[in-house]
Amino acid sequence: MILKTTSKIKIIMNKFKFIKTSIPDVKVCISQPIKDERGYLDRVYCQHEFRKITRSSIKQINRTFTKKVGTIRGFHYQKKPYSEIKIIKCVKGKIFDVALDIRKNSSTFLKYHAEIISAENNKIILIPEGFAHGFQTLTDNCELIYFHTQFYNKKSESGINLLDSKINIKWPKKISFISQRDKNFSLIKANFDGINL
Repeated sequence: MILKTTSKIKIIMNKFKFIKTSIPDVKVCISQPIKDERGYLDRVYCQHEFRKITRSSIKQINRTFTKKVGTIRGFHYQKKPYSEIKIIKCVKGKIFDVALDIRKNSSTFLKYHAEIISAENNKIILIPEGFAHGFQTLTDNCELIYFHTQFYNKKSESGINLLDSKINIKWPKKISFISQRDKNFSLIKANFDGINL
């Protein structure tokens, strides 16, 4: 039996609210889930919506899992010609997320924007090209989804030491773990003037 209805059901998919930060090219995006008695639908990414803030296309999507509260990861970036935009959403747990400006001749060079993002607050962070990215877990068992506008390239990858006093990040939790790879990233030298895009 086919049931017919004369009423029209209008479904409005969730949109994103884009918020400026202290560093103009870093954006906070807040998704607006559609909720009903079943649960919700939450749009993680929409090329049409994100065209408002970037023209780049997504080339890779990655997921990370971090077990222990207080863990720090980063600061990671890729150099030209593989410099990339990262769009990051926390789908489980809560993190203190940091975007560090390392662009040559930038007015906000070596300044950073930090944001708490969690599975509950629906915040998504857009990290522009020429920024290094790092975070600290504020809960156990954190999962992040990363959207990348460039392919991973081992020869192009690099990093900055998370504990560099020139940046002087005030990590909110006592640091419980840093990988050996991240510990080995160099401190910023006096003659470091940024990377070209």
